[in-house]
Formats: sequence, C-alpha cells, structure tokens
Amino acid sequence: MSSMSITIAAGGVSQQRVTDATTTGLDLFGDDKTVVAVRVNGELRDLNRTLPEGATVEPVPIGSPDGLSILRHSTAHVAAQAVQSLHAEAKLGIGPPITDGFYYDFDVAAPFTPDDLRDIEKTMTKIIKERQRFRRRAVSDDGARTELAAEPYKLELITDKASASENDEASAEVGVGELTIYDNLRRDDSVAWKDLCRGPHVPHTGYIPAFALTRNSAAYWRGDQRNNQLQRLYGTAWPSREELKAYETRLAEAAKRDHRKLGAELDLYSFPDEIGSGLAVFHPKGGLLRKIMEDYSRQRHVEAGYEFVNTPHISKAELFTISGHLGFYGDLMYPPMHVDEERHADGSLKRQGQDYYLKPMNCPMHCLIFRSRGRSYRELPLRLFEFGSVYRYELSGVIHGLTRVRGMTQDDAHIYCTVDQMQEELTSLLQFVLGLLADYGLTDFYLELSTRDPEKSIGSDEDWERATDALRRAAETSGLELVLDPGGAAFYAPKISVQARDAIGRSWQMSTIQVDLMLPDRFDLEITAPDGTRQRPVMIHRALFGSVERFIAVLVEHYAGAFPPWLAPVQVICVPVAGEFNDYLINLATALRAAGVRVEVDTSDDRMQKKIRNAERLKVPYILIAGGEDAAANAVSFRYRDRRQKNGIPLDAAIAEITGDIAARRQV
Repeated sequence: MSSMSITIAAGGVSQQRVTDATTTGLDLFGDDKTVVAVRVNGELRDLNRTLPEGATVEPVPIGSPDGLSILRHSTAHVAAQAVQSLHAEAKLGIGPPITDGFYYDFDVAAPFTPDDLRDIEKTMTKIIKERQRFRRRAVSDDGARTELAAEPYKLELITDKASASENDEASAEVGVGELTIYDNLRRDDSVAWKDLCRGPHVPHTGYIPAFALTRNSAAYWRGDQRNNQLQRLYGTAWPSREELKAYETRLAEAAKRDHRKLGAELDLYSFPDEIGSGLAVFHPKGGLLRKIMEDYSRQRHVEAGYEFVNTPHISKAELFTISGHLGFYGDLMYPPMHVDEERHADGSLKRQGQDYYLKPMNCPMHCLIFRSRGRSYRELPLRLFEFGSVYRYELSGVIHGLTRVRGMTQDDAHIYCTVDQMQEELTSLLQFVLGLLADYGLTDFYLELSTRDPEKSIGSDEDWERATDALRRAAETSGLELVLDPGGAAFYAPKISVQARDAIGRSWQMSTIQVDLMLPDRFDLEITAPDGTRQRPVMIHRALFGSVERFIAVLVEHYAGAFPPWLAPVQVICVPVAGEFNDYLINLATALRAAGVRVEVDTSDDRMQKKIRNAERLKVPYILIAGGEDAAANAVSFRYRDRRQKNGIPLDAAIAEITGDIAARRQV
C-alpha cells in the first residue's frame, strides 16, 4: 500500500505524519467524538473523505463556529428527513444553519401544529439513535435533476446555481462548482433519505448530542413574496444537553424581555393595523423616552462639533437616480408617487408629471446641502447631523416589532473631510460612537468589517481598497475584536458595524460607519484645496443608533424595561398611605419637578398595596411612600425596584439621592 505525507495542525502545533494513501479524517480523529469535520488546506471537509497528498489537516471541534454550523446543518437534514417520513407530500426548500440553530422550509398541505412538532422531534430522535451515516456524492446537473425530479424547489436551485452567492442562505445547498448529494445510510448501507447539499456533515447522526425544535412560521420561498408561501421549521442543536438547557433558559429570559410585550405593558408604543405593517406609534411615555434619548444625543453631538440639518421625507426620482439607490436599492424603496401631471380638456398631456419617492436614506440630501455653495478645505471636517425619517419597503415576513420596520428615524451623520483628515476622523468617530453607546448602558462590543461585493457595487478597486484599509486601521486602533464580513458592504462603501452584547449575551448590530468615495463623485462634490485646485472630499456615513426605533427596542430588552433613572419616562411615583397624605406628597412632587425629576403622585382610590404593585409593574426606579410618621418627621420612605426599602429619609436627602443617581446615570 502506498504512503503519503500530511501535516496535522492542532492546538497551535503542526506535526508531519506519514500515512497510507487512503487515510481519512476519521482515521486521524475518529476516536474523539468532539471533532465533527476537518479543514484540509483551509477547506472544510467531511471526516470520512480521503485526504490528499501533502495536505495540512486541522480538526474542527464541535464547539467552534464552524463545528456548530456543521452540527446544526446536519440536524436540519435530520429534521427534513423526519418531516418527509411523517408527511410524504412535503416538498423540500432550503435548510441552512443560522445563529444559534437552523431552519428548514417545506411546502406542505397545512401549517405545522404543536402536535406535529412533537411528532417530528420523536422521529428525529429515532433517526439519531440509528446513527445513520452521511455519505457525500458528486453528481452532474442532469443527474441531480433526475434524482430530485419530485423536488421542484431543488430543481430551481440547480438551474440557478451559476448565480449562487456565499451570502445567500441557499448556498448551503448549491455553489458555483460541482453539485453534491448527501445520502443518509442505514446500518445495511441502504439509503434512508437524501438531499442536495454542499456539506460538510457530521460522520453520522449519532454525533448530534442535543437538539430541539423551537417554532414554526410562514416564509416565502427565497424571501420573495411573489413566490409560494412555505412552512419554516426552526430548531437548535448544541454540543451537550447542558448547553441546550442554558440556551433554552436564555430563550425564556429573552421572551420575558421581548420589547413588543414590554412596550404594551409599559404603555410605550403600539403597532395599529389601521396605520400599516412596520409602522409604530409612540405613546406619551414612549415619546418621552425618545425625547430623553434624542436630547442627550443632541447634546453630545453639539459638544463633538456637529451641525444640525433637516431634510424632506420625499424627493423626485432624479435624486435617487444620481445617488444610485434606484438602481441598487430600488426593491427596498416604496413605489413612486406620480404627481404634477396636467392634461387638457381633451385628455392630451399639458404638463409632464414626475415620480416622487419616500426617501430610504438621508445621504443624498446631505450631499445637496454640501453642494449648495462653494466649500473650502478650511471648512472641513464638516459634520452634518439629522434625526431623519426614512422609509423602506421591507417584506412583511421579516417585519418584527421595532427591530425591523418600514418607517424609522435614523440619527444620521455625514462627515465631509479631506483624504489627509480621513484616518484621524474615523478613529475619533469610532471612539465617539463607543462612548455614547456606553452612556446608554451598552459596554460589551466587537466590530465587524463588511467588504465589497464585486457583483453589487460601484467605484474602482483602488478606492475600495483605500476606504477599507482606513476602516480596518480605525478598528484596530480601538483594540476591540474585529470580525470580517466578506461581501457584506453596501453598493457604495465598505463599513464597520459596532456589535453590542446585551445583558443576556445577545449580539445586536448598532452603529455603522462607512467610508464613501463614490457619492462625492456622483454628486460632483468639490472643495477648494490649499493650492487653489478643486478636489473631491471624502464622505463618511454614520448612523449611531442605527435607527431610534430599533435602539429603543434594544434598550427595552437590555434593561427588561427597568430603565436606569436618567432614562426612565417616570422616575418617581409617590404613594400616600391614605388620602390625607396626598397634599404632603404633591408638595414633594413639586419640589422634585423643580429639581428636574419626572414624578407622578398616585391619588387614586386604590389601597396602598395595590398602588405599590401598580408602580412596580411600571418598573419605576423609585416609589416614595408617606404616612403619618413620615409627614411628622418631614421625611419619606424609599422603595426600590429590587424591593429594598429605607424608611424615614429626610426630604432633602431623598431629593439629593434621586437627583444624584440621575446625574450620574446610575442603574438602581
């Protein structure tokens, strides 16, 4: 038997080994059930594939990001096999791994019920216990069509494979290269089930230690509402039952923190059907929360040298043609409004009408402000800031509370600077962003750098390289972890996304920073340089909150509705022990208001204990209680959100404690 040499790289150590020519990853790592695949010369592969001569081989642990994706995609196959064994008519869509789990889409006669999910889980458990092996087979396009003739959605993927993208969730099924089918084999080598898939997969279903189906929903095929509506089955899989249990605990905590639920309970906002999907209204307390957030942000922007502008909600189509949004972003824009057309009495055209669009972005209008007069290099950097309302026609299936809406307000800034100023501006801007987010209580960050998609972008390679390098250097200066997002940039610019982890460890995309070397060209923006020549400025896009609506949703879930005193719409509720102490607390409330505190006095006819429960339900930071002893001592009793209580606090001390906590932005 012939031999070959390979290099095994594990734990930061590389070791050369001579093996026979038929060696597989299973031969090397099969005794370690925590290894689910191998990386061969940088490419992920199944453990049971033969290794090539001279390969560098790395084990892929089940708990690594790649290992978790492989585990979850393998579990998605098991789920699909279980569905088709229970519902023979089910047609297969796609089943990619996603954050913390997987999904699989099915065309079935009726939506899945809770009983269906329980039956599917039981069948999945049987398949896992059978330790069915995953076998990879390369097939031709025509061969795949023959084998999958009864699967119309798979046939479509085969036809469209030339246009497949790594950013498309269908990429788990097909790529630009060869097609592969994975068979699930029983112990006697008979085929139990098969699916079109790129892989890799775990060696057999027994490698799946812990899984659960979490929910199901409707989903349009490939996210397009013009296509058939399918049933999407969601699930999760983890390396151990303990990790699955911890995840389920996090899900339960997340459900308690759901901003849609808390928004209703705290009377902050709602989503009336009469207005339309993805369009929220803010109630008085929610409006006050917005004002507090926005006012503090405005203050910090003034201190940082920003200038405030305002722009309209709609514009003629020409603006978005110049900017490129109609060409690259048109699918996410609302349909045009055709206005100003006039006709003669006989119906013939007297005046040509024009198309107007609701704006999806503020940047084109900010470019017009910059271009409104001549600009000198001495004016730069020019930092324009706006709380600007924008509108995006998101598909109804992806709209979710305040986190995915159709109408939103962006805290949008566009900074115009010289090439020489760009690096310093980016570095200071990122620090400003991180500092302001921290003031709102988000302090655990990492950064994501989204780079160019050559198929969906404008501009030269040189400009993109220069812009991307500037962002990378600013990110590295921050000292934060930097994660790459290849091909994830907008059509006009690379970007840094600030990712923030909340109180229960979930990551949220917050601020984005983009270096744009394209729009200044498209809008013919110029500055007079020191030598008198006309030069292009650099344009930096920055949305700090992302959108006000989404940021509020994140804060509601981060704090579980229990905002720190400085952010709470109502900071104090005063509760009299009996009606005779109403005036005493009304006078205290007047003093608190004079000190800038947002306070209410509950003078209802409810009993004191019910008033306290009502205040606790509203998650108010301080409940101040007064009865006879308090009034006689010119004092008050404190009750905090954690139900601690301090009695007999002098009024001056009570006011000082509350105003001190607010000024210091403490969490109580």
